Amino acid sequence: MDEIGELPAPAQVKLLRALQEKEINRLGSTRTIKFDARIIAATNLDLIDEIAGNRFREDLFYRIAVAIIKLPPLRERAGDVGLIIDALIKQINTESENEPGYKHKIISAGAKNLMIQYEWPGNVRELQNTLMRAAIWSTGATISLDDIKEAVIPISLSREDSLLNRPVKDGVNLPELMDKLAQHYLKKALDESNGNKTKAARLVGLPSYQTFSNWMKKHNLS
Repeated sequence: MDEIGELPAPAQVKLLRALQEKEINRLGSTRTIKFDARIIAATNLDLIDEIAGNRFREDLFYRIAVAIIKLPPLRERAGDVGLIIDALIKQINTESENEPGYKHKIISAGAKNLMIQYEWPGNVRELQNTLMRAAIWSTGATISLDDIKEAVIPISLSREDSLLNRPVKDGVNLPELMDKLAQHYLKKALDESNGNKTKAARLVGLPSYQTFSNWMKKHNLS
C-alpha cells in the first residue's frame, strides 16, 4: 500500500476492521471472505505527526507498524544514486526496446555526475521520470549532460529548504552548506542585476561591489 498516510479517515476505519477481523466483504456482496495477508505499506509522511494532528488513526498505526524501515531521502545517501541510475537505465531500455525509433541508451559520465550531485527533492520518482524524459528526447544513444539539464524540472518546495532541514545526528558539513547557500544567493543577485556588482551587493546586504567580489572569491565563484 503506497502513501498509506494519505488514506482518508473512513477508509482507515475499514482497513483497521479488516486487519483486526481478517475478513472483508467485496463491494456489492453480502458474503464475508476470510483472508490472510501480509501488509507492506509506505508513506513519505511522519505518521507520528499525523496522529498528533488527528489525521491518522493511532490504533491503525500500531496495527501496521510492526517492522519499520526508515529510508533516508536521496540527498542523504548520494552513494546510492549512481547504482539507482544504472538500474533505472537498464529498466528503461528493457521497457522501451519495442517502442518505434527507440535507441538503447547509455549515460555519459558528465550527465551521471550531475545527477549524483543533484539533491532530488522528489526522490526516486523524480530521478526515474527525469531519466525517462532524457531517454525519450535525446537524439543519440548517449544521454548527455545537456539532456539531463533539460530533463530536470526544479520545483519550489513548500517545506523548509533542504539546506535548512538536514539531520545532524550523523553530522553535517557546515562550511560546505554555507558555501552552497552563499553561492546560490550571490549568483541569483548577479542574475537579477544583469551582472552589476554594485546593485547585486545591495540585493544581498553587502556594503559595496568590492565586498561582493570578495565574497565571490571566498565562495569559489568566478
